Amino acid sequence: MAAVFLVTLFEYSPLFYITVVSLCFVVTAAIVVGWCGFDVPVILRSSEETESILPPPEKPMVQVTNPFGLELLSGPASITAGVRLRAVCLSPSVLSCFWGCEVGALQLALQAHRCGPRASSWQQLQQLLRSGSLHCQRFPIGGEGAEERHTGIPACQGVSDLGPLPRQRYPLVALLSLAQPEGSGHIAASLSVVHVPDSRHGAAARVLFQYLLTAQGSVYELKSLFMSTDRGQAGPSPGTTHRREQATEEAATAAASTRQEEEEEEEGGRDCVVCQSAAVSVVLLPCRHACVCDSCGARFQACPICRAAVLESFTLTGNQQPSWDHASCR
Repeated sequence: MAAVFLVTLFEYSPLFYITVVSLCFVVTAAIVVGWCGFDVPVILRSSEETESILPPPEKPMVQVTNPFGLELLSGPASITAGVRLRAVCLSPSVLSCFWGCEVGALQLALQAHRCGPRASSWQQLQQLLRSGSLHCQRFPIGGEGAEERHTGIPACQGVSDLGPLPRQRYPLVALLSLAQPEGSGHIAASLSVVHVPDSRHGAAARVLFQYLLTAQGSVYELKSLFMSTDRGQAGPSPGTTHRREQATEEAATAAASTRQEEEEEEEGGRDCVVCQSAAVSVVLLPCRHACVCDSCGARFQACPICRAAVLESFTLTGNQQPSWDHASCR
């Protein structure tokens, strides 16, 4: 019956030709427009294309407070002359400086902290670092204000360099730990690996990377958030807010406000690089660019700064506007 109707329509109605030609034109136009990259109605897209426009999943995060801050001061810095450090802590702490620490000793110490019994993990961590170092110094740090300390290898040891590249030792490992670690999952120590120039390798002193250690044996690597800025570089200060992934006990991405936070708030924060109107509130992963607002972040599958694929994202809380990084967080 349907065939007879179509044959009759084909023989007696010019509307059939008009309908077929119009349908072909619409389909062809949609294919050409979609091929050129223009937006087309969702009804004309395949299921795979429809799934690709979904916003990236949001990584579950919680806030924790970092009670430590460590900064390299300007001035002469070398293996022979030593370095000056500024430590800022929210509670009474101890600064332990391990010079010439073996790479393997640091890895064993972190592993022992993760897997060892909680009652002895701190003693074991410091013992492993001390046994793999050329020299160790300890300084008490109060819980109020910044304190400066000078540390270095004594001249009597005759150490002028740490050997050719690739080195087997880190020039300086600085451990800031609470004088009385708390028994909860709060951050109880900050471990910084510092490059210090010597007679063989003259690059400027800088912090290579940092770890946060908790009393429960978790280890988190601090990572920087990248943002387009003309401001000077600044290191993370104590009392800043970090964000920690709930689903893993491995390295976590951390977002930190800096000493410039108050100035940035007065200036109204930073604007989204896409709409140029809303404040930046989303961090894209794994490239760690903080550059878009909530509404724009849901529309991108590639970072608008580096064009890397966006696999996950998380939202900055409050008025945090990340502007920091020196080499303290990789």
